[in-house]
Amino acid sequence: MTEKAERKRRKKLSTSKTVVLVFAAVIVLGTVLLLLPVSSRNGVCCGLKTALFTSTSATCVTGLVLGDTWSLWSGFGQFVIIALIEIGGLGFMSLASVIIILTRRKAGFQHRMLVAESISSEGSGDVMRIQRNLLIGSLSVETLGALVLFLKFLPLYGASRALKLGVFHSVSAFCNAGFDIMGFKVPGSSMALMADDPVVLLTLSLLIISGGIGFIVWDEIIRLKPKKWSVYTKLVLITTAVLILIGWIVFCLLEWNNPQTLGSFSTRSKLLNSFFQSVTLRTAGFASFDQNGLTQAGKAVSDFLMFIGGSSGSTAGGIKTVTFVVLFLFIRSRMRGRAGTDVFKHTISDEQVMNALTLFITMVTLAFAGAAFMCADSGVNFSDALFEVVSALGTVGLSTGITAALGTASQTMLIIFMFFGRIGIITISIGFLKGNYTERKYRYSGTNLLIG
Repeated sequence: MTEKAERKRRKKLSTSKTVVLVFAAVIVLGTVLLLLPVSSRNGVCCGLKTALFTSTSATCVTGLVLGDTWSLWSGFGQFVIIALIEIGGLGFMSLASVIIILTRRKAGFQHRMLVAESISSEGSGDVMRIQRNLLIGSLSVETLGALVLFLKFLPLYGASRALKLGVFHSVSAFCNAGFDIMGFKVPGSSMALMADDPVVLLTLSLLIISGGIGFIVWDEIIRLKPKKWSVYTKLVLITTAVLILIGWIVFCLLEWNNPQTLGSFSTRSKLLNSFFQSVTLRTAGFASFDQNGLTQAGKAVSDFLMFIGGSSGSTAGGIKTVTFVVLFLFIRSRMRGRAGTDVFKHTISDEQVMNALTLFITMVTLAFAGAAFMCADSGVNFSDALFEVVSALGTVGLSTGITAALGTASQTMLIIFMFFGRIGIITISIGFLKGNYTERKYRYSGTNLLIG
């Protein structure tokens, strides 16, 4: 390895460690704040496990909880949670960028590279303009969503509570976090009380989709004409629309007459909640009906959508939409007997295919191993365990209701998986983006194996 390549390798590792350490520091700070008696609704320290689990879930924009957010946390505790969600959703480098923008200081190269990697940009040249637009655009969308929700909640709950509900749920939806504070009506109900309200559910859906598409995609949509959009942007938009549509149709077919989910709803509400379910699985985590009531087929489809998640450089988790498309196109090409993988008259490199395959296999292995461990440790059935584990890895936050009842070992595993689902994917992606693979000085003789 040349000296230059070695320096690049060290810089890559340094960047990856920085991402991990900063997110870990935010989680630790959030845990300390949530441990304060003032953070708990009853004024008593909630305990280390609850504080750490909640701080990790909020910072990693997941939404899994050990208790109802409204019932467990005071106004101060809820403020800490929404602050962690904003930091975790928009990326920790946004804070540094705000300081640079406000003080008009020049950003150094290392900072530009960190920002670029945190939002999945391929270079550092124009990254500060993208980051500035990211902050302005994100805050604008969150403000607009909060305004719509405030106006909807105003006649129901009064100005003060309506404002709090509007701001909290707008930020939570845009950051794909799934935390809610509707527990003041019915603890643990999430958005079930709003199941017949198209304004609330559609507003949340639009916020979720906006946050899950990715900042680089929005930058191209705003600046460029459709003909000039990159292949990546086209793939993100098409895949997002197709997955939402397929999920919508499938949930209508599977759950239409299920009395535990959509069966008791009107036709309009069935269509609305099927759509919302398809959107929230990408990886928001709000629930407008009991997820434990889903049919086994419905849970399987939910696992599939949660596993894919949103798009790179967004507030969403999962293996990401384009990763899934690359694998789909690769398999389709091989089944047709073709050597290369093409899309929109462009060739996808073998290296990118292998990167996608590596990420996919890693996530699948963790999901099944984690579900098996949870079954052994907590005695839950495999479908519920897989649902919980995929929800953590995909930073979704939906649950069949088993989170609080799990054993300490299983809950600890969920903390690790939520962290990996948010931070591990970023660091692996940095490795893909900046990796310089070492050429071996020797090569063994080839062999032929029977495949299939």
